Amino acid sequence: MQRVLGFDAARGLIDVEAGIEWPELMRYLVDAQQGAARAWGIRQKQTGADRLSIGGALAANAHGRGLRFKPFIGDVESFVLVDADGIPRTCSREENAELFRLAIGGYGLFGVITSVRLRLAPRVKVQRQVQILEIEELMPAFEQRITAGFTYGDFQYHTDPDSPDFLRKGVFSCYRPVAATTPIQEGQKELSPDDWNELIYLAHADRTRAFQAYSRYYLSTSGQVYWSDTHQLGPYLDDYHRALDRRLGASEPATELITEIYAPRDALVRFLTDVRERFRAQRTALIYGTIRLIERDDESFLAWAKQPYACVIFNLHVVHSPAGLERAAAEFRQLIDAGIRYGGSYYLTYHRFATRQQVEVCYPQFPEFLRAKRRYDPQERFQSDWYRHYKRMFGERL
Repeated sequence: MQRVLGFDAARGLIDVEAGIEWPELMRYLVDAQQGAARAWGIRQKQTGADRLSIGGALAANAHGRGLRFKPFIGDVESFVLVDADGIPRTCSREENAELFRLAIGGYGLFGVITSVRLRLAPRVKVQRQVQILEIEELMPAFEQRITAGFTYGDFQYHTDPDSPDFLRKGVFSCYRPVAATTPIQEGQKELSPDDWNELIYLAHADRTRAFQAYSRYYLSTSGQVYWSDTHQLGPYLDDYHRALDRRLGASEPATELITEIYAPRDALVRFLTDVRERFRAQRTALIYGTIRLIERDDESFLAWAKQPYACVIFNLHVVHSPAGLERAAAEFRQLIDAGIRYGGSYYLTYHRFATRQQVEVCYPQFPEFLRAKRRYDPQERFQSDWYRHYKRMFGERL
């Protein structure tokens, strides 16, 4: 389930088995196009981890840090799904269109995705430009970058609640296409695994120092040139929290847990002001976070990008004890409530802490989504803990 099945270099389409992971796909494309006058690459992938499958990105309708991109559905031409009767079905905007809308962002509940036809983008060189901004400057800065032709970017914010810069100041990094003749210098600056380990430690032990070190590094890389596809790759340190717990002297194991809240762009500053006050009052352990943009998804059934949002990612430190998990559930529900107050929403993927009322407000079509699952899979062959949780939540409406 990890093979490339076909590559149409004329149209920029590639057929892959759903189990192929992003690094393997990128390597194939680079190798297959050596010496080509025009090359193709992926448009976007989820950030934070690379060793995830294309089928998984489809099932979660993931997104990256593109400045004017829809979620992953915008990059999918078609896919093959083996349904509950064992029948392979090609799904596209023209063929089995309802299944196309349901299965992208459908969390694997409608069948097994066996292959995907992806739309590629021209592979170009991009140059990183970095500056430190205040949150009030961010949305105008995004708009200026978009107008100037930048294609990727994000804002990584300060996480120390004792600093006046908490959830206010951040590292704003954007990437603009440059001429194909622009050289990529040998020995460009990048963080080593040891550097990342130290940053992760500081993000827990001294968040102001972590921000200073991170911003100093990023500012030093402003002007570096990358490829538009491979610049989206990044390191992930497997099981890093085990060593971190020992270094911190933790009495109980912990991890970071991610959530993503969507705010209307004109409400972003007010939303973060609200969150800042609550996090300070509760001493919420915010370890890392970033802000990105997303365009409206007008295709998938369970669309999370219902309008052009600012996507605010929060990584909270969660202690794996009954009290720690209870605290995390309350903190994540409060974040969802804050998003709702300002006309926003949240991403279903990361956890199951949302209340039924929150799900109904943000995803009023959710019961119909579950009914469609039962219609396509009446014997419920395709199940998960996620599905069973929501089946119990909405049981009487199914």
